[in-house]
Formats: sequence, structure tokens, C-alpha cells
Amino acid sequence: MANIKSAKKRILVNRTKADRNKSIKSAVKTSIKKVEAAVANKDKDAATAALTAAVSTISKATSKGVYHKNNCARKISRLTKAVNTLD
Repeated sequence: MANIKSAKKRILVNRTKADRNKSIKSAVKTSIKKVEAAVANKDKDAATAALTAAVSTISKATSKGVYHKNNCARKISRLTKAVNTLD
């Protein structure tokens, strides 16, 4: 355990940030799974609605610095492509 006051604070701050990032990443994964489930069921309306929510969640995660912008773009692109294959 750290003895210096600033080191103790860094431990607390890092723990807080890690918890926040974990929560955001979990939300992103859940939204992606909802889109993939709708695509698997071939439900175009549900997939489109889930895609809109997923894009919003992923973009928020990127703006908060949890994901790199290219990672975000790749995730959104793959989901959009999957939804667009439905007819």
C-alpha cells in the first residue's frame, strides 16, 4: 500500500475511473448484443431501433475517452452493415 498522500489519491482516482470505464464498456457490449440478436432473428424493425441506441451508446463511450475513435467507427460500421443485410 502506498505511503505518500498523492499516491493514495491516485489509487482512489484510478479505481473510480476504472469502475466508470467498466460500466460504459458493459453498456456498449449489451447494446451490441441487442443488435446482433435482432439481426439473428431477422427482425428489421427491432434491429434498426437497437442500432440507433447502440450507435448513441458507442459514440458516448468514444466522447468520454473509453474507446478510440477508430474502434468506435469499426463497431458502428459492422453493426450497420449487419442491419443493412436484412431485407
